[in-house]
Amino acid sequence: MKHTFDSIVVGAGQAGPSLAVRLANAGRKVALVERKLLGGTCVNSGCTPTKAMVASAHAAHLARRGSDFGVGAGPVSVNMRAVKARKDAVVLQSRTSLEKWLRGTANCTLFAGTAAFEGSHSLRVGDDVLEARQIFLNVGARPAVPNMGGVDTVPFLTSTTILDLDDLPPHLVVVGGGYVGLEFAQMFRRFGSAVTVVDRKGRLAAQEDADASAVILEIFNAEGIEVRTNATCIHLEQRGSEVAVGLECDEGAKHAFGSHVLLAVGRVPNTDDLNLAAAGVETDERGFISVDHALRTNVPDIFALGDCNGCGAFTHTSYNDYEIVAANLLDGESRRLTDRIPVHALFIDPPLAHIGMTEAEVRHSGRPVLQGMRPMTRVNRAIEKGETYGFIKVQVDAETHRILGATVFGTGADEAIHCILTAMYARQPASLLTRSMHIHPTLAELIPTVFGELKPLPVE
Repeated sequence: MKHTFDSIVVGAGQAGPSLAVRLANAGRKVALVERKLLGGTCVNSGCTPTKAMVASAHAAHLARRGSDFGVGAGPVSVNMRAVKARKDAVVLQSRTSLEKWLRGTANCTLFAGTAAFEGSHSLRVGDDVLEARQIFLNVGARPAVPNMGGVDTVPFLTSTTILDLDDLPPHLVVVGGGYVGLEFAQMFRRFGSAVTVVDRKGRLAAQEDADASAVILEIFNAEGIEVRTNATCIHLEQRGSEVAVGLECDEGAKHAFGSHVLLAVGRVPNTDDLNLAAAGVETDERGFISVDHALRTNVPDIFALGDCNGCGAFTHTSYNDYEIVAANLLDGESRRLTDRIPVHALFIDPPLAHIGMTEAEVRHSGRPVLQGMRPMTRVNRAIEKGETYGFIKVQVDAETHRILGATVFGTGADEAIHCILTAMYARQPASLLTRSMHIHPTLAELIPTVFGELKPLPVE
């Protein structure tokens, strides 16, 4: 059956539903297509379920530390079935609320199924053919399965399938020392699993500055997580009831043995079954849809938002894509991807948050730079909470005093860093924060202090 709309939105992740509702409320007839679960990765297999499980792991960790605070908690055990049930309930609530919102929106029709282009203005979804002048792709990404030895014969988990476990792995080997792998590693260690992290790079979270990687390693060592870096030829082998992860590391055992292995080595875009060639939409060599700074593809009236465009791999970047497209199409604005400041967080405990340029990027730029630095051991709030891992670090242009970047690593870092981010968006100099009065006792109250102690960037 053929259906005609003003706009078609493919994918109900973070950008798709908000854009569909915004277009529908503007009087456009909209189709929203989703092949699996409303809410996409964030609601179903990303932010919502993992942060619910991180909260359970944090509760177990604090209970074990009860004596540090003068509290007798007794023996601590984790019921994985209860952890999973709590996580599932949180996810279901989010997804149900989203579906109620969408189905209650006039001019918006939901289609369940996989969409594939038949032309630049038409898509097939099962027996239905949808046509529209404008098409918006928000198809997201999925865990990558690397081309390594053993993946075809040895069972493994991904960041999606690990969420379905209701029994605790005796020993989890995590392949990948990036954001996803590190969060799951600490989470399952706190649940009670033995955990080994394997990565081919020389340090964990290699996208961050070396000092941040060093603190992560310190935290993991303290919690009994084994870390194996410089793994030059990672592969999987089945050894009886165990999975062996081949390492070929510079030193130590040549294999890491575990009951389960999690592959957390990146994500790939869900663009391979869209039949993009039928519409003439171009992708890069990795399959990400090429877009300009207004999220337009090379084909007029086809846009790509969220993880599938390769311009950001976070829920907040996907939602910001929606805001940019909606503002440009409906509000007469001229917003661009280049307007936004890079910002992300690593949700281990304590969390690491970063905005703007890293110290390594600042050094590479060759510009004169001032830096402020304070360890969490000199932050009263961190001391009072017994959480003194991490630091506050800021970089400032020595000539203009514009804030170039910041890393806040420690208790409450993922919230506190936004005061620096807001100053950067307002294009205010560092003196704005130096002269600000913040609430005591908080982590954020030390941010003006750090900006007030700027010194020339130390020579490496």
